[in-house]
Amino acid sequence: MARNRIAIIGGGPGGLMLARLLQLRGLAPVVFERDTHGTQRPQGGSLDLHGQTGQHALRVAGLEAAFTAASRPEDQGDRLYDSAGTLLFDRDAPSDDRPEIDRTVLRQILLDSLLPGTLRWGSRIAKIMPSDKGFSVIGAGWQEEFDVVVGADGAWSCVRPLLSDAVPVYEGVTLVELGFDVARHPAIDLLTGRGKMFAVGDNRVLVTQRNGFGHIRGYAGLRLPEETARQWRGLSPRQVRMALQEAFAGWAPSLMAVIQSGDFIGVRPLYALPVGHCWQSRPGLTLLGDAAHLMSPFSGEGVNLALADALDLASALTATGDWSAVTRYEAAMSARAAIAAAGAAQGLNGAFSPQGAAPVLAHYRARVCEM
Repeated sequence: MARNRIAIIGGGPGGLMLARLLQLRGLAPVVFERDTHGTQRPQGGSLDLHGQTGQHALRVAGLEAAFTAASRPEDQGDRLYDSAGTLLFDRDAPSDDRPEIDRTVLRQILLDSLLPGTLRWGSRIAKIMPSDKGFSVIGAGWQEEFDVVVGADGAWSCVRPLLSDAVPVYEGVTLVELGFDVARHPAIDLLTGRGKMFAVGDNRVLVTQRNGFGHIRGYAGLRLPEETARQWRGLSPRQVRMALQEAFAGWAPSLMAVIQSGDFIGVRPLYALPVGHCWQSRPGLTLLGDAAHLMSPFSGEGVNLALADALDLASALTATGDWSAVTRYEAAMSARAAIAAAGAAQGLNGAFSPQGAAPVLAHYRARVCEM
């Protein structure tokens, strides 16, 4: 079947990687992105890219040198505190092959690798519908025809409903995202160490994560009803901070400083698709990344899976013959993601537990024994 005209909905790492790989294979995909520029919205914190998935995709895409130059292998450490401020685990010099890179930096590497005109900024999709020529992608005042449409548009994908009735479900946990600068927040700098700091109590978690350029990203997480989480999104930063201070009352002052001093970024309720989400394959439509297998960030696999999806899907879309290569990609992708999604759910429930820091400490110790 014809696959020359390919639309990729969503300009995140997975969609951009797919576009890069398709261009290397001689195709000219178009990426539609609702943002008007690359820094319109916060892109999240630092990512650790794994050797067999994220890093492998970058190597195949010819971007290994750019990644190596921008990544931070020195920032892979882990620290764990309990709510009293007792340091339970400290690994500041790990030998993992999972270098960190800021999400904005990774996205820029991918953007810079694409041919001019590939990405259509400010293109919010109103509708996608079948047509005589394949599929019509329709926005405000414009319409284009494509043979294939790929949904790389994240949690609330506009492509997924054409393939599946599944919708993301609230996981019972909400994170409040905070920002720090090393120069202005020396105490948080010391607390964080060379990587990521977790402080875990009864169903509550504080996280700080070292980013590049002298920045640290932080999160205060707790279990909230979904309606309360929605209400928090409408509160002022001051009101959210006051609610957090009440929720974390009694924690060590060194940990409370995360809530009290961080620059407010946003309220992030966590949603996930069902573990093992799959669909009946439909020629001309497919998904990758969070659009296909949204999960909590407590597995560290999200972007790695999206980049691996892009690599496998690029091969399937450039295979000869009918749609069966893409159908095989979808089956393999769903099976791979199911393992990570189950781990993400387990990680979330281990961190937000009435047992406090004990499950997280056991996880860290098990990882050390595996190395």
